[in-house]
Amino acid sequence: MGCFAGRFGRVEPRRAAGQFVTGLLADIEIKTCWQLAEQAGHARPDAMQRLLYRAVWDADAVRDDLRQLITARFGAPDAVLVVDDTGDLKKGIHTVGVQRQYTGTAGRIENSQVGVFLGYAGADGHTLIDRRVYLPASWTDDRDRCQAAGVPDEVEFATKPELAAQMITSALDAGVPAGWAAADEAYGNNTDFRAGLREHEVGYVLAVSRSHLVPIDGGKTRVRADRIAADLPATAWQRRSAGAGSKGPRFYDWAWLDDVCTDADPDDGGRTDRPALAELLAAGAGLRGDPGLADSILIRKNTATGELAFYRCWAPRPATLAQFVRVAGIRWTVEEAFQAAKSQVGLDQHQVRRWDSWHRFTTLALAALAVLAISAADTTDEPSDTKLIPLTVNEIRRLINACLIRPITDLAHRLHWSGWRRRHQARARQAHYTRRLNLELQP
Repeated sequence: MGCFAGRFGRVEPRRAAGQFVTGLLADIEIKTCWQLAEQAGHARPDAMQRLLYRAVWDADAVRDDLRQLITARFGAPDAVLVVDDTGDLKKGIHTVGVQRQYTGTAGRIENSQVGVFLGYAGADGHTLIDRRVYLPASWTDDRDRCQAAGVPDEVEFATKPELAAQMITSALDAGVPAGWAAADEAYGNNTDFRAGLREHEVGYVLAVSRSHLVPIDGGKTRVRADRIAADLPATAWQRRSAGAGSKGPRFYDWAWLDDVCTDADPDDGGRTDRPALAELLAAGAGLRGDPGLADSILIRKNTATGELAFYRCWAPRPATLAQFVRVAGIRWTVEEAFQAAKSQVGLDQHQVRRWDSWHRFTTLALAALAVLAISAADTTDEPSDTKLIPLTVNEIRRLINACLIRPITDLAHRLHWSGWRRRHQARARQAHYTRRLNLELQP
């Protein structure tokens, strides 16, 4: 809390924010304002709800302070900015950004809200440092709906890659040290996103789809990425580790293709015949084996299943295959961060509808996640002969609850909250019944 306590002009919201973050770290089943208030010893949820709705504080300013704290701890010149989005399943139509849309959380189209996040993977740790709620066109085209949800008038439609680019630009403008960016194919397939990274002179390893058209031979030809892989000779593949996993080094076979034109459109419409491509690749043209500056294609093959993954790569300075492979492996840190944020600090458990409330809750959740990430990094100096794995963020939270957070066991407090919840739920049910009856009686 020390890094952003000064952002609160009054002691009440400052104290509530500290209790809020502590509650997110606490061992409670659901982390909404009701449960967090009960955990903090409050008689009512008013203070927690006021913190998210009406209290005067700037969530973006708190985000800036938190980002500075994280990069001061994990910062490195070759750190990687990792972008990805995640969805929360929702009911109804009033929660900001909600509509029927695809979300990886469910793996299908569902009524959901999607947020785009920026992760930071540095010297000895990683966590999330920024967030944007995605507003579909169905929202930005309906300004009355946006106004009802508290969306600022100046907010217009932006695609997910555009939101990701905004966060990266904001981080770089704030002096965040980073040499690389990584993302999945939803971002790697976007030409403007790649161009923006090159403009900032940030190297990238971005996943692309197997149908992605790759400019080769000086931009004269474009070929599907999977077709290139099918025509590669056996000598093109090198086995390298993409980093350590829970079961040891993550070895894959990698092929590196050079002579890729930077997002140029060939005159022939991207068509070429297979024999000509096979002849080109068999001759070794375009296979990377030395440092260089050109846009390139990296292909990863699973050593057990043969499954392929494809990446567009670029660096502002000469780079090696080992560097590209390292960045490709680091992309998974954002998935680990999502899992920790949702399972450990309740990132997906907010029950808020408005623009400000979503950004405030999410920012405080990122603060709680930073506590775990920094604490885990600070315990890596344990003796190597303990025969223990390093402390994980999950184990750090267990220890925080065992050693620091004291749950309230007072019977009167628990009974008070049981009565308060049931009384509030009874009033809400009566209000719903009355509204429905009035609608049915209308002519």
